[in-house]
Amino acid sequence: MYKRLFEIDPWKIKTQTFDRENKRLMESLTAIGNGYMGMRGMFEEHYTGDSHAGIYLAGIWFPDKTRVGWWKNGYPDYFGKVINATNFIAVDILVDGLLVDIGQDASLMQDFYLELDMKSGLLTRSFVYETQEATVKFTFQRFLSIVTKELSLQKISVEVLRGTPELKFISRLEGNVHNEDANYEEVFWEERSQGFVGDTGFVTNRTITNPFDVPQFSVTCAMANQVSGAALQEETVGPLNVAASFTVPTRLQEVITLEKQVAVVTSRDLPEEEQVAQAQAILAANADKDFAQHLQEQTAAWEKRWQQADVEIKGADDAQQGIRFNLFQLFATYYGEDERLNVGPKGFTGEKYGGATYWDTEACIVPMYLSVTPPSVTRKLLEYRHQQLPEAFINAQRQGLAGALYPMVTFTGIECHNEWEITFEEIHRNGAITHAIYNYTTYTGDTSYLYNEGMEVIVAVARFWADRVHFSKRQQAYMIHGVTGPNEYENNINNNWYTNYTARWLLSYALENLPQANAEIVAKLQVTAAEKAHWQEIIEKMYLPKDDELGIFVQHDTFLDKDLTPVAEMDQSQRPINQHWSWDRILRSCYIKQADVLQGLYFYNDAFTLEEKRRNFDFYEPLTVHESSLSALVHSILAAELSYEEKAVEMYQRTARLDLDNYNNDTEDGLHITSMSGGWLSIVHGFAGMRTTDGLSFKPFCPKDWQGYSFMINYQERLIEVVVDHDSVTLSLKAGPALALKLYHQEVVLKDTVSMVY
Repeated sequence: MYKRLFEIDPWKIKTQTFDRENKRLMESLTAIGNGYMGMRGMFEEHYTGDSHAGIYLAGIWFPDKTRVGWWKNGYPDYFGKVINATNFIAVDILVDGLLVDIGQDASLMQDFYLELDMKSGLLTRSFVYETQEATVKFTFQRFLSIVTKELSLQKISVEVLRGTPELKFISRLEGNVHNEDANYEEVFWEERSQGFVGDTGFVTNRTITNPFDVPQFSVTCAMANQVSGAALQEETVGPLNVAASFTVPTRLQEVITLEKQVAVVTSRDLPEEEQVAQAQAILAANADKDFAQHLQEQTAAWEKRWQQADVEIKGADDAQQGIRFNLFQLFATYYGEDERLNVGPKGFTGEKYGGATYWDTEACIVPMYLSVTPPSVTRKLLEYRHQQLPEAFINAQRQGLAGALYPMVTFTGIECHNEWEITFEEIHRNGAITHAIYNYTTYTGDTSYLYNEGMEVIVAVARFWADRVHFSKRQQAYMIHGVTGPNEYENNINNNWYTNYTARWLLSYALENLPQANAEIVAKLQVTAAEKAHWQEIIEKMYLPKDDELGIFVQHDTFLDKDLTPVAEMDQSQRPINQHWSWDRILRSCYIKQADVLQGLYFYNDAFTLEEKRRNFDFYEPLTVHESSLSALVHSILAAELSYEEKAVEMYQRTARLDLDNYNNDTEDGLHITSMSGGWLSIVHGFAGMRTTDGLSFKPFCPKDWQGYSFMINYQERLIEVVVDHDSVTLSLKAGPALALKLYHQEVVLKDTVSMVY
């Protein structure tokens, strides 16, 4: 089941239908961002219908108190949450004194059109507005600059089609905003200063005080408005907001425009007392360029990104739209400019999940970004975790454990999530964070991070695992009890296969690489011979549940005791089960939210035979409801490897169009940003069979309903194009030295172009 609001177009998200009932979903799907800030696709003008207006700034958050129910030792002090920031795009519009509001007066509106152009990040909306005295056509355009990160650009055009109406624009900086998830209409911002300097209006707000060791953030927004045929008429200054009013008489067939530039600066980069001057300086530096010139620069900057990252699919426009939408939203969220930032599951598109960093980054973002961005972008994601190693030590200490426990949810490295079964049981994220170091090293060939900062992270996590296990005298094996695996539809289980395997893998990886590490780092870490021997004993005696009769790795100790009714035999009216069943019923069921055992087969792919992958996939996939955004990509890749083409394509479609088609009926809350790498991974790791564990290799096939596909990868200082159709594959070296690689297990040397029929 899916809900498709927008037309299929290879480069655009567009519709001619104003769907009032699904406006929140439309707002999510037309969200824009530039890595520094982002916003949902809410309207600029006044709107009284149901809407979730949201603007979010990277790294700006609030520590919300989380003491709920029976408090337990070790709980986090607060729940970190992204907070809705000043609405700086607001422009009230009056036509002959009538406030334009298509939420209330939809009958006055016709010829609605909405479009997000993924080539440039330009959001465009238009409609014809008709009163008794006049008819005008409104066109709204806006984008967030990836050339000047602090800059928002807007243009509102009003074409007079009938009559000579008087237009009034009231351009606002509205700081009196709320979070959707606020308790009792809680407000997170306090007034600092606002006013005008010349024609430039500004608002400076600061987050309210908090009882924790978290700094208050201040944000300044400054706006410059240019209205054709009118000068600034009135300045209004009030608590948390300012407004600039312009009144314009019109003539028939005349086009009136308002161009609004907003500069946004925060205390992450500047002290509060310097922010107004800096925001004004940014506006002044860009004053000589109009909207069209800024858009030209924006399009050129996006083109550079697309040249390296674009995936072209022939003969399947819905698949094409899906992959480009995913890439666009990912790059609008994070492109590695700031090592203090990471990728939140909702990015800048909503408040769910608190806007914080999860393990999704290492599990899903790193494997893709290695190929489609410069290596420095991914390295910054690794450095982000190294910078937060001191906080990871604190997280482990709060649980009475040695080593480092990286947080499930964080802004600073300190755990800030308030669900016990997620926060303290889903410890497998420690494995994903260290596996990202392995991925980076094998992909780039650069061992400098691994043997320096990376080794500090690896040893710290190894010490955590060595303390978290316990030895079962009865089984003469090391075990890990009381965990939640990747399948969050089971809590407080014992011996999750994936968690146990991940712990064993990390201990092996630590022992393997310690001898090559930087001598100063090794001396600092002081890993003793006894400690190494203990790690080796855990490796050799780690309990990994399996069933020889079924030939599978068992998800956890009691999984096979459940009622193992396949998803296909369920009453489909109960899907998704997380919106129909009680949590108690879900926890007792056999249904798997996302890849669990199969996550391990994907992560540690080269450690398992094809037959082991097949048996486990055949057993677990029929029990999986795919109600996590992270699920489909793993299943698509494994299905492709197993030559299950139909299932691979089905899962590709689900991950690439998860939000565009609202598969899980939850996209109105915001996009699933960290799973948006899934479409790319399904094509490149799945259909093209790319592996980099032991050098570069490919085993491509083309889905039968596609005519072909192509993509570029950045690999060890080379740029390589891969083109696949139903008969052949062609590799072209676009930049860099010759490279030896494998194509269908055959050794080839790529000097310029290599083609092979399959």
